[in-house]
Amino acid sequence: MPSGFCYPGKGSGGDLPPRPECAPRWHGPLRAALPNVRLTLLVGRYAQKRYLPRGFAPSLTEAVRRWRAAPDGLFPLPHPAWRSRLWMAGNPWFEAEVLPELRAGIAAALS
Repeated sequence: MPSGFCYPGKGSGGDLPPRPECAPRWHGPLRAALPNVRLTLLVGRYAQKRYLPRGFAPSLTEAVRRWRAAPDGLFPLPHPAWRSRLWMAGNPWFEAEVLPELRAGIAAALS
């Protein structure tokens, strides 16, 4: 589920952030309608900021690095934008350590 349900437009450094009224309006009802969700992928900083505890991590990289400390059922991930290739090149631990655990978590949630 995206942070917002409409495209906010382009900014000078990429897409604008999600509109602030979207997630508070739609996330609660949608999550209530999906009570059996066992794993939530927090893709990108906006999702992480919304669902991880305040002060969990100062950056996206640290949130992903601390994935084991995330509340049960939440898995912080980088955003799959073109910049992620640069991010992944600078953070080889992600592919080596996090992706296998993500695959296992998805398999467990689907079983």
